[in-house]
Amino acid sequence: MFKRIISLLFSLSFINAQIALPTFQAVHIPHNITSSSTVGPVIAGRYAQTGAILANGTVKFWGYNNYGQLGQGNTTRIGAGSGEMGDNLPAIDLGTGRTATAIASGRLMAMALLDNGTVKAWGYNAQGQLGQGNTNIIGDGSGEMGDNLPAIDLGTGRTATSIGAGLYHTGAILDNGTVKAWGYNAHGQLGQGNNSNIGDGSGEMGDNLPAIDLGTGRTATAISLGAYISVALLDNGTVKAWGYGNYGIVGQGNRQNIGDGSGEMGDNLAAIDLGTGRTATAIAAGNFHIVALLDNGTVKAWGYNTRGSLGQGNLSHIGDDAGEMGDNLPAIDLGTGRTATAIAAGAYHTIVILDNGTVKVWGYNIYGQLGQGNTNNMGDGAGEMGDNLSAIDLGTGRTATAIHGGYYSTIVRLDDGTIKVWGYNGQGQLGQGNTSNIGDGSGEMGDNLSAVDLSSSSDATLE
Repeated sequence: MFKRIISLLFSLSFINAQIALPTFQAVHIPHNITSSSTVGPVIAGRYAQTGAILANGTVKFWGYNNYGQLGQGNTTRIGAGSGEMGDNLPAIDLGTGRTATAIASGRLMAMALLDNGTVKAWGYNAQGQLGQGNTNIIGDGSGEMGDNLPAIDLGTGRTATSIGAGLYHTGAILDNGTVKAWGYNAHGQLGQGNNSNIGDGSGEMGDNLPAIDLGTGRTATAISLGAYISVALLDNGTVKAWGYGNYGIVGQGNRQNIGDGSGEMGDNLAAIDLGTGRTATAIAAGNFHIVALLDNGTVKAWGYNTRGSLGQGNLSHIGDDAGEMGDNLPAIDLGTGRTATAIAAGAYHTIVILDNGTVKVWGYNIYGQLGQGNTNNMGDGAGEMGDNLSAIDLGTGRTATAIHGGYYSTIVRLDDGTIKVWGYNGQGQLGQGNTSNIGDGSGEMGDNLSAVDLSSSSDATLE
């Protein structure tokens, strides 16, 4: 069993559309899967595939693979049967001598930030989210990966420092602190003042793709991409979001899209009101909600809330009407004396690491993604948060060092360097050699939940 892993892991969970999802303009894609995405410094991602960067900088993916998103040159899923993980799972060919420093994933696609600052992406590409100037699927046939896969053109002399992926759009923070995004754009999530897709036709990338206007003198330190939204943490600790505006996701007190019309970005886009004197230190985007970790260790969330993902003990959306943000938005009750050190978001659930190294999760729970041994939603009713919400059983003596949300799964890196994943497992994305959900029944968590097997040996150490 691979015992120590450095860097990023992300899980992406197949959707059977068994819940009443928000209504929005959809793109027709074969297979009943919807997804989104977001990126982080240690673990990140969503959807029906899961990936990890190993200690030597190689990348492995497992789970759903109908569009080559596992990067193996085929469409065979991995992780649902015995003997498919560990040393039997080949690392993805990133190119001669190349390793990865970050990974992210959108719907049916994946991407990597390489050690030389270039970015490569593979998998599904109908909206140009792979940034190749076409709509060709990559990774499902032999000879498409490695040196045969060109790096995405970010512009003359530009490299990337961070990457992210949403439902059908992807993006990067460049070495000069600017942000570029490409792919699907019906709701303005690319921040270009229009709703034209970018990256699906020749001549749209590189120097021809303008950086997003974040405001005079502003640069980005983090990005996170949700379903049809993009959110950036700026260098002054403020947060801006644009794209799909329903449910108050962009936090402006209305339901208007932002970024699809001229004059909506830059200085004309107000930073989200986090409260008097408050700034953010981290951001995370779910499908239709945004979470922020504030400078005092508290957590606030806004947007879609039908499953309790905002942790307010009700089902009311926040941010779609005037007077709901800022000091009027209570911090989430994490428990007596508790603060947060990290945040993450799944499709409709929210995850935090607390200052004592424990993990709490709330929101939608149909597949056990909250890790409580049941399928009860949490955070949608009074008295469910704070001290009444139990920390997840990570195993005897174990604490968490990093978290991320899969679509219907939760991923945690533990203090001993192992990674555990629970929730939906219909495509083997939990990496256990089966398709059984984990966390929805008693006795499945803690010491009974095996760490994901990625390699028989490694001299990796924790970051």
